[in-house]
Amino acid sequence: MPEIGAGEEPARPGDETAKSRGQWSSEPAFVFSMAAAAVGLGNIWRFPYLAGEYGGGGFILAYLIAMAVVCLPLMYLEVAAGRLAQGNTVHTYRQVHRSGAWYGWFVVGLTTVITSYYLVITGWTLGYAADAVRNNVRLFEDFSSGYASLFYLVVVVVLATILLIRGISAIESFSKFLMPLLLLLIVGLVIAASRTPGWDEARGFLFGTDLSALRDPTLWVIAFGQGFYSLAIGQGYLVTYGSYIPKKAHVPRASLIIAVTETCIALLAGWMIFPFVFTHGLDPGEGSQLAFSTLPRAFEGMAWGLPLAIAFFGLFFVAAFSSSLAGLKVILSAVAEEFRLRHTPAVLGVAGVMLLLAIPSALSFTPLEVSIGETRFLDWLDQYVGGQFILFSGIFGAGFFCWLVPPARLQSALGTTSRWWVQRIYTVGRWLPVAVLVWIAVTVLL
Repeated sequence: MPEIGAGEEPARPGDETAKSRGQWSSEPAFVFSMAAAAVGLGNIWRFPYLAGEYGGGGFILAYLIAMAVVCLPLMYLEVAAGRLAQGNTVHTYRQVHRSGAWYGWFVVGLTTVITSYYLVITGWTLGYAADAVRNNVRLFEDFSSGYASLFYLVVVVVLATILLIRGISAIESFSKFLMPLLLLLIVGLVIAASRTPGWDEARGFLFGTDLSALRDPTLWVIAFGQGFYSLAIGQGYLVTYGSYIPKKAHVPRASLIIAVTETCIALLAGWMIFPFVFTHGLDPGEGSQLAFSTLPRAFEGMAWGLPLAIAFFGLFFVAAFSSSLAGLKVILSAVAEEFRLRHTPAVLGVAGVMLLLAIPSALSFTPLEVSIGETRFLDWLDQYVGGQFILFSGIFGAGFFCWLVPPARLQSALGTTSRWWVQRIYTVGRWLPVAVLVWIAVTVLL
């Protein structure tokens, strides 16, 4: 098999190989689908709780710097790499170098672990949507007092299996319906939050920046980790979704729209949640259940609380479900194409494995409280795999690609004639691993 860095051309967008794999119908379809894949949990669930745990304004400033300087170029790189190789994550990195398949499988394994607890949180959103329809929205401690997490995990896996069997067109249609409605509802809840007693305190928390906090290396690690998590860098999403991107799409433009959309929704999610946190005297550093502990109290005090709760948790479920589908698509593409499996058996096999892997995370928020040390199993996975491992994966993958593939090979995949994009990508991709190694060495020595 020819490598991307070698002289022979790999399959390009628009050829028979690409057509047989299917494509997004247009650049906007790719934008909607990729945004929905990452927006759901990364920004509405994870961003606010990390901002709450790491000081609000300081974390947000570090996050925005990370997004602009490093995350965007790496996002362009991964989408273009998928488009260039026209295959799953393992295939893409094998095209770079024959030993790259090992890294590709590492990425698939990483995404498997992340998706396992994504499915559990998606189950929470489904459970809250169902409770809202029954006019019985519970606080999270009540919701997790039984085995609802496990029950809704099973329901979500069954729904995901059905939708994945239908194929990529179903995901595209799903995403086009989701994004505008979700954004409008979040904006409406931000307006409602601005009228609460906790608005001023939330404004100080989110805008107030203690610059001394920026000297804390942990803050930067968490901020960069959230940037990678938010844009799905180092997880195979971008490579997999990029492999379906249509021939005429402009990768930097499409990726920038996705990144700006996700960042805006993350910030709006903070403005939506924290005024209610301070109004009800809750702890902003409560952790992964922050949104599920805060929003039921918020809806309870609103004049139109019940229909708003139904609409919000319903759309929150759709957003979370899209994130889970994206993770499953990464895993499914690699397993089906690498092992030459038929689509339906591959979907059923992946779904069965994911259900088994997700059970410990689901049980960590039941009376069994499955934990590692004093940390619930789901939170432990999110802290280490969803943070530190993602950073390693994204940085290593960028260096691997940029040091082995000539810049000219990436030019056409970006869909632009400007060399500025390529130069920026390769500057970050080649030297970020070196900078990180130097930073680690200095930290250890000091």
